[in-house]
Amino acid sequence: MDYSSDEESDISESEIVEYKEKPYEQLKTGKYKVKGTNGTLRCPFCAGKKKQDYRYKDLLQHASGVAKGSANRSAKQKANHLALAKYLETDLASESDQAPRAVEPKPVTRTQEQDDLFVWPWTGIITNIVTEQKNGNDLGDSAYWLKKFSKHKPLEVHTFWNEDQTALAIVRFNNDWTGFMNATAFEKAFEADRHSKKEWNVQKQHPGSNIYGWVARADDYSSEGPVGEYLRQTGELKTISDIVEAAKQDRNTIVANLANEIDLKNENLDELQYKYNEKSMSLSRMLEEKDKLHHAFYEETRKMQRLARDHVQRILGEQEKLNYELDSKRKELDSWSKELNKREALTEREKQKLDDDKKKNNERNNSLQMASIEQRKADENVLKLVEEQKREKEEALSKILQLEKQLDAKQKLEMEIEEIKGKLQVMKHLGDEDDTAVQNKMKEMNEELEEKVGEMENLESLNQTLIVKERQSNDELQAARTELITVCFSLPFVLFYEPVV
Repeated sequence: MDYSSDEESDISESEIVEYKEKPYEQLKTGKYKVKGTNGTLRCPFCAGKKKQDYRYKDLLQHASGVAKGSANRSAKQKANHLALAKYLETDLASESDQAPRAVEPKPVTRTQEQDDLFVWPWTGIITNIVTEQKNGNDLGDSAYWLKKFSKHKPLEVHTFWNEDQTALAIVRFNNDWTGFMNATAFEKAFEADRHSKKEWNVQKQHPGSNIYGWVARADDYSSEGPVGEYLRQTGELKTISDIVEAAKQDRNTIVANLANEIDLKNENLDELQYKYNEKSMSLSRMLEEKDKLHHAFYEETRKMQRLARDHVQRILGEQEKLNYELDSKRKELDSWSKELNKREALTEREKQKLDDDKKKNNERNNSLQMASIEQRKADENVLKLVEEQKREKEEALSKILQLEKQLDAKQKLEMEIEEIKGKLQVMKHLGDEDDTAVQNKMKEMNEELEEKVGEMENLESLNQTLIVKERQSNDELQAARTELITVCFSLPFVLFYEPVV
């Protein structure tokens, strides 16, 4: 089982020692595997990110180094590696004695050539060069010999004059194995023509006009004269085995440097991955909070709509009740008026009183008519206010939905911006700065990042504009609601009117 940084929340620096007991127990119970099936050791807290074939000493050094920590390591990572170091020292101490047995190399038959001391960098010698021109060519010119032996790819040729009007030439080859092969071919060409060093030693007193050549070795290096002095100044004696061993050491050094560089890259990648995970978790929490706010806003909107609907229904019910009571009063007055008309005046006084009552009744009837007219006007105003409130509420909801869409677009842009920034940081750490394709890709991503930031600023400006408009609409809606309530409370005045019988 591998460790995941998402299982638990991070801890503080002061809790490292206390927290290490938990992963230590998990290591002891086998929840985290340290020893593989093939006997190799691995770090369960760095799975998939670093090499997983540690030796005991290297793994203990790794765990102790991370536990002591740097600013790039979280407190939980330090605690986990502290537990790993304790587990290695306490429960796997026996592994430190089980050093891997070195494989005994098979004996290799060494050739004489491997033990010969060659002049390195590889050097050839040409002797018995007659300095007179031959076929129009100056045999003492270095360019002639470079061209003549061009198939062996010499780097340069130096000539030295003898007292007997003959010359020697030193031919330099590359110091790698290709140069060694070219130098060997150069020597074999003279051996094939029987003009090698062996023949030169035999016919040195009467060499004739032929040239002789070979690869410089220890006797040439130690010889007297300008050739030996030149070889000692520009080269050194090495066996092929020495060169192989030096190349092997150089290769091991390069491999070690590359391994260290890979480890450093992995650590940088771990840090970038950690930061990316932090930002992803932060964005996830922000989206969760946004969803909660959206749900709360939706519930509050439904509640407001329900209250507004109940309020309108209550107002309409009260208005209907007032209309009913007004009709009842009107009918009562009509009945009383008819009753008055049927009465007979027995005396002038009663007649006069009856006339006065009729006059008062007519005045009251007119008042009721006026009240009825005012009631109808109030009904119309109430309906208009209700319609206006409904229209403004729909506009407000539409603006709110538009604000939600703008907010979603803004949050999506923010996530895209963070993702582009994370990719840029990864490319800066892992990419070759001299790679034109990488530079072009980073330039494109920077342009895309600037474009996203511009879009987010435009959305922010549009959001502010919509918020201002939404607030203005809310103010207008509150004013209309206040006016509606005022009108509704002014209607029941007719209930206090009682006709005089």
